Amino acid sequence: MGTGKGEDTESDPGSEFDEANDCLKCGLCCKIFGDRITPAPENLFSWMENGRGDILRFFMACLDDGRWVWCTELSPQDISEIRAVEMRDPSTGGYLPVCPFLRRIAKNRYICGVHAQKPEMCRNYQPWVWGETHFNRCPALKRKEESRWRRSLE
Repeated sequence: MGTGKGEDTESDPGSEFDEANDCLKCGLCCKIFGDRITPAPENLFSWMENGRGDILRFFMACLDDGRWVWCTELSPQDISEIRAVEMRDPSTGGYLPVCPFLRRIAKNRYICGVHAQKPEMCRNYQPWVWGETHFNRCPALKRKEESRWRRSLE
């Protein structure tokens, strides 16, 4: 989630918080919220079309008739019948404690293992947006706020 746009070279020039330059890629937001990823129908379609069973295998869909099916068993024609999608452990069917796509690259640095194909909700996650997705435990956001506070004292 939080490693969303921060891994790209893109950033929103109008944003107070330049995530491309300031995200510490600590993975905290992905560790805390990553177990609740719900892909959009467009994500499912893209993964199906691109043969991304490695991603689809972590999701189950509830269909109109109430059945829960692994997304690897669905086809693009089934997407209109999906009522809900949940992230699940493909070996047990249980819930996962963290995002399975989070990859540790250093002691306190993480990246998204499916960055180019990540779900929209992760791609659009912005911990600095107050009242929507604000994540006050984000170390980069705390650093930015402390810096702003120090500047105001000068």
